[in-house]
Amino acid sequence: MIQSNTPKFWHATLALCIGSVMVFSNLYITQPLLPALRDAFDIDSLEAALSLSVATLSLGVCLLFFGPLSDAIGRRVVILTTLLLLCLITFVTAFATDYTDLLILRCIQGILIAGLPAAALAYMGEEFDSQALLLAVGLYIGANSLGGVTGRLISGLVAAEWGWRSSFLILAAFDLVCLFLVYRMLPLSRRFEPRPLRFHRMLSDLILHLRNPMILAACFIGGLNFFIFVNQYSYITFVLADEPYGLSSDWLGLFFLTYLTGTLGASFSGRLVVNRSKTGAMGTGIVIFMLGTLLTLTPNLVLIIAGFCINAFGFFFCHSLAAGWVTGHAQSARASATSLYLMFYYAGATVGGFYLEPFWRWAGWEGIVIGSLIVLSITFGLTLWLGSRKPLYDSHPATVESMEG
Repeated sequence: MIQSNTPKFWHATLALCIGSVMVFSNLYITQPLLPALRDAFDIDSLEAALSLSVATLSLGVCLLFFGPLSDAIGRRVVILTTLLLLCLITFVTAFATDYTDLLILRCIQGILIAGLPAAALAYMGEEFDSQALLLAVGLYIGANSLGGVTGRLISGLVAAEWGWRSSFLILAAFDLVCLFLVYRMLPLSRRFEPRPLRFHRMLSDLILHLRNPMILAACFIGGLNFFIFVNQYSYITFVLADEPYGLSSDWLGLFFLTYLTGTLGASFSGRLVVNRSKTGAMGTGIVIFMLGTLLTLTPNLVLIIAGFCINAFGFFFCHSLAAGWVTGHAQSARASATSLYLMFYYAGATVGGFYLEPFWRWAGWEGIVIGSLIVLSITFGLTLWLGSRKPLYDSHPATVESMEG
C-alpha cells in the first residue's frame, strides 16, 4: 500500500488534488458571472442561478452511478475519461447560442464532473494505508474548495476583460493542463478488484445506508449546510454588483478568495478533533457559520468579506467531519455511502436557491440571512441529536481506513 510522505504518495495525492481543482473550477465557473448572464440573456436572478443549479443537480445524481461504475471498470479509467470529456464540453459551452443551450451544456458538465469525486475517495481507500489516507483525504477536500476559488477567479477576471464566453475558453485550456498532469502523475491501481455492475446491488446498498440514522442525519447536515452556503455566494454577487458597492465581475471573482479559509478548515479538521467529540465539533462548525452569516448584515464591505471568510471556515470544517462520519459508520459499500452523502450535498446546492429566493424578494440580503439561520438552526439540532444516539454497531468515524465496502 502507498505510505505517507513517499514519492508515490505525493504523486497520487497531488494528481487527485489537481483533478479536484479542475472539476470544481468547472462547477463554479458561472457563479461570478450571474449578473453578466442576467444582463446578457435578459433573465431574472433565479433563472441566472440555474446555470449553477443544473450542474450541481446532475452532479449529485450521477455520483450514484459513477461510484458503482468505478467498482466495475476501475477508478483511474473513470477519472481520466470523464476529465477528458469535461475539457471538450467546457470548450463547446463557450459557443452556446441561447440560455437553454447553456443550461443543457452545464447539465452535461455536471454529469462529467461526478466522475472524479465518485472514484477518488475509493481509489485512496484502496491504495493508501490508514495514516496516508487521513492526510490525503484532508488535502483532497481542501483542494475541493481551492478548485471553487480557481474557477471563480478565472471566470471573473477573464469576463471583465473579454466577456463571459472567454471564461469558458480559458478554463478549457486550463483543463487540458490539469488533465495532462493527472494522467502523468496518478499511479496505476494495484489493489483494485473489479466487481460486476449490478443495479440491484446499487439499490440495496442505498437502502441499507438510508436505513442507518447515523448516516442519514450526517447526510442531511452536509446537504442542508451546503444548501445555504453556496447559495449565499450566489445572492451576495447581486448585492455587491449593485450600488453602493458596484463591483465588476473581476472583483466579484476575487471575492471568492474567501473560500480559502475553508481550505484551512477542511485540512485541519481531522487533527483538531482527535480524541474529541466529532458531533460536538460539527456543531461548533455550524455555530461559526452562523456567526459569520450575522456579520454580513453590516453594510461595510470589509466586514462582509470577513463574514464570508468565517462562513467558509465553519462550513468546510463541519463538511469534512460529516463526510468522514458517513464513511466511518457505513457497514459496507463505503463508496456507495460516500456517493449518497455527496448526492445530498449537491442536491442541497440545487434546491437552496429556490428556498432562499422568496426571502430575497421579501427583504433582500437581510431576508437571506434570516432564511439561512433557520436552516442552520436545524442542522445544529441534528448534530445534537446525532451526538445523543448510540451507534448501531462499532465504528471508527475518526478514520476513513476503507472507503470501499
